[in-house]
Amino acid sequence: MKLWKHHAAQDEADEINRIGENRGESFLARYGGKYSSEWMMSKIWQIFNEDREMFDEADAFLEGTDWVIAQLSGTIVRNSCTAGYKAMWHKQDGYPEDEFFAALHPDLKRLTSTKLRGDIRAPGEAAGGLTKEMAERIGLLPGTAVAVGNVDAHVSVPATGVVSPGKLVMAMGTSICHLVLSDEEKEVEGMCGVVEDGIVPGYYGYEAGQSAVGDIFAWFIEHGVTSELKEEAKQEGLPLHSLLEEKAAAYQPGETGLLALDWWNGNRSTLVDTNLTGLILGYTLQTKSEELYRALLEATAFGTKKIIDAFNHSGVEVNELYACGGLPQKNKLLMQIYADVTNLEIKVAASKQTPALGAAMYASVAAGEASGGYATIFAAAEKMARTQDYSYKPNPENAEVYETIYKEYSKLHDYFGRGENNVMKTLRGLRDKTKGGAVHA
Repeated sequence: MKLWKHHAAQDEADEINRIGENRGESFLARYGGKYSSEWMMSKIWQIFNEDREMFDEADAFLEGTDWVIAQLSGTIVRNSCTAGYKAMWHKQDGYPEDEFFAALHPDLKRLTSTKLRGDIRAPGEAAGGLTKEMAERIGLLPGTAVAVGNVDAHVSVPATGVVSPGKLVMAMGTSICHLVLSDEEKEVEGMCGVVEDGIVPGYYGYEAGQSAVGDIFAWFIEHGVTSELKEEAKQEGLPLHSLLEEKAAAYQPGETGLLALDWWNGNRSTLVDTNLTGLILGYTLQTKSEELYRALLEATAFGTKKIIDAFNHSGVEVNELYACGGLPQKNKLLMQIYADVTNLEIKVAASKQTPALGAAMYASVAAGEASGGYATIFAAAEKMARTQDYSYKPNPENAEVYETIYKEYSKLHDYFGRGENNVMKTLRGLRDKTKGGAVHA
């Protein structure tokens, strides 16, 4: 089992990108120019390199979502969403040719026809029916339609009511996935992928993302808060996050004098480099925990704006924002900062369990009208999806200040992220060396 945020396959990803670029492989453009260590082929090659016996004995490599569906339906069916966004598959071209994998290693030549074999079906198609055993275990009828697997963030798009271009959905939790639909397939710097029918049928679905957001805030709560603040939260009976939000909200944009780069778990988009690390600039002897907390909230908002700018620059229009996941329900200050930094209104999904709702919507499509479901995801979205009555609108004065700060963020982003100063990687290399080996977070 390998989580996406396990980055030990960075060396393999670097080689995939080098070899793919030398060979002129078309799949690279669909990943914004760089294939990530987070995705399937990098991880498979890492297993091959580090434990050849395990690789040889493995019958197949499966995305977790496809494995779950196989347990429910008794049928191994791969879904086009993860195949496209994570495993180099393309609706028109399929996987890259065998010769590409042979260039990685001769023994990988037939990887896709052996260990990645299986039917690939689109979101909303049925993988099969619920097995008798599983039906008894979960209390449903045998034969109930089981939709093919999908990704939590991607099914959240129609669950917020977004089934047309120009509306970017932020699935906000430990990380953020940024998802937007378009009528055209374009190359966008640092995107995680573009897949035809990958999110909603009839459109090209684009994915970008930040590999740590809520994780950064959780880290700060664990390691960056004074004992006095912890005691105050305890005395007031408040969660520490709530107290920090309250105190951080008292500051105006720019008032903390701090600026951070949000790379605590590397950078997924637009730099696609998991070896980058975090940075906070502007500390003084007067700096307080709540000021640092606000700077980290702002840093993740700047990271999102960088992604939005990349989409717009490449002709993939973003003019509305939608949010779902745990963070929009918990942190109003965070959402207002995002609205001010991006200078865009943000609508919030009504459902607190948006991925579950989206999965149910696609299951209703897999069942079809004859079984009480819907004929299309568009019909399902019309009846099942909605947003909250309120939204977050940008404050023009705040937006103006944040535009100035964002320019400074962009300078730091390019200076440390595009190779002008590789101090982050030098320090990381020294850390790994002193630990006795090449250890990756």
